[in-house]
Amino acid sequence: MALAPYPPPSIKKEIVPEEWALCLDSWLFLTHRLLVLPSKGFTTVIQDHAVIPFLVSYMKNATANNDRVSSNTAFSSLRKQCLFLTHRVLSDVRPVPDQLQGYSFLATLCTTYSKSRTLSALLERVWSECHFDENISVFKSKATLTELLETSGFDSHFDVEASKAVALARACYHYAQFLMVGSDLVDALCTAFNRQLSVIALKKLTVLAYVCLTSLMKPEKPQTSSLLDHLYTLRSTLISKMLVESTPFLRKLEEHVSGKDIDAKRARPLLESYRLYKSSTNDKRKQPIRRKIDKGKDKASTPLHVHKMSLVSQIQDLFPNLGSAFITKLLDEYSDDTEQVTAHLLDENLPPHLQDADKTESLPENSLPADYTSHDLVPDLAPHTTPPLLPTRHNIHDNDDFDRLAVDASQQHLGSKNADLTADKLLANPKPSNQKAAILSALAAFDSDDDERDDTYDVADVGGTVDTTFADSDADIKHDQSDEALFAAYKTDPNAFRRDAETRRSKHRLALKRDTGMTDEAIEGWAIMMSRDPKRLQRLERTHEMAG
Repeated sequence: MALAPYPPPSIKKEIVPEEWALCLDSWLFLTHRLLVLPSKGFTTVIQDHAVIPFLVSYMKNATANNDRVSSNTAFSSLRKQCLFLTHRVLSDVRPVPDQLQGYSFLATLCTTYSKSRTLSALLERVWSECHFDENISVFKSKATLTELLETSGFDSHFDVEASKAVALARACYHYAQFLMVGSDLVDALCTAFNRQLSVIALKKLTVLAYVCLTSLMKPEKPQTSSLLDHLYTLRSTLISKMLVESTPFLRKLEEHVSGKDIDAKRARPLLESYRLYKSSTNDKRKQPIRRKIDKGKDKASTPLHVHKMSLVSQIQDLFPNLGSAFITKLLDEYSDDTEQVTAHLLDENLPPHLQDADKTESLPENSLPADYTSHDLVPDLAPHTTPPLLPTRHNIHDNDDFDRLAVDASQQHLGSKNADLTADKLLANPKPSNQKAAILSALAAFDSDDDERDDTYDVADVGGTVDTTFADSDADIKHDQSDEALFAAYKTDPNAFRRDAETRRSKHRLALKRDTGMTDEAIEGWAIMMSRDPKRLQRLERTHEMAG
């Protein structure tokens, strides 16, 4: 009994439909025979045949082929058989085969069967029994996710890794709690949220943070202390705002800490800070929505509008296992509000008629808009006036000879016009006589004996108040005398300008204060300025020499 591996997309597209139908029938027959075997025979067959490689290839390639949302009966039957076969292997075979303990298989398994409650219960039980968190691939998955959050440009590789991590964390809270050990993931999320991200990337990171944080509230294994530590770290970040506005996280946190005296006391200020982000949109999903009674009268199939298709794509980016028809029903239920749809899917709080609906149902081919590939993507929008064009920049050279290409060739030159002209040639050239005549004429017009007082700034003319305590000449004379006395003392003994109490009481300092009329602080400040301004000290030296 040998099972052929499930083909990847590159090989599947080469198989004709008739041969593919035969492959499906053979897989269905063989998996059914395996499932009806007794326990002893089943364990022997699993160890001796290619059952494990088939399961690994199916989980990997069925996700790549997008076969999990197919409406084909054979596809659906094979999908169920593979889940039952995986469930029996993980439950009965000990030790669990190494290929089924790896992160890659577990993540693709949860991506393929993301809505299976049976799989979630199985993984939670087997994870603890077989210690999957000690597998090296699980450790590497956390390191890879952290590195991508800190350095990635949120490309297709990041989308795949983030989707796999979210799928496994939602199905098995043990893995989510493993990711939250330490502060590596929380710090990486903070780093990622600080960058400029698209709306889709923000929502994906919000879902990842929500799933990991809510795993710490599980009643089977609560870790409230670690949860509050992480929330204090995220309190003033964009993550907390997105968690409160887009998910039911705040309500779950309040329910978790209520009735616990120690945790409630510590969480009270934290809850108050998180409630600040609460908006009215969170209350809308709690309000009952009136639905029309289904009378069995369906409307004729009409193409879906492009705007609705874009909303469907946004939801499928976050929940790739959902079919487009089911997402359309969700959008109709919640008035095209993607935030409410996301919150209800995360909370698994859907109305009964949607909870029991086929979540993998896809839209028919004729549901796409006829002009989906045309340039007019939104034909129903009213036309708008063309916005004004940006102003044209101008400069002073517009419409000159160069601009009109009318300049003579003799006026054009490359580089400096006088490239050979040197300083020696300039000094050797005779001065033009007209320059000398102009200078002499200007000097003749200057009257050096004109000493008439300028009364432009007199008090009567200015109309303001002028300080006439000292005349300008008296103030200058007094300032010069002070500088001379200070400079003479500075040159004689610089220690006389020290800032200690003994120097201030010395006879030399008292004489300086008497001669200059300055305080101790002013005298010491003058010395500091002299030490910081050598040019001023040189000027005073020259003045002192000339006076001497």
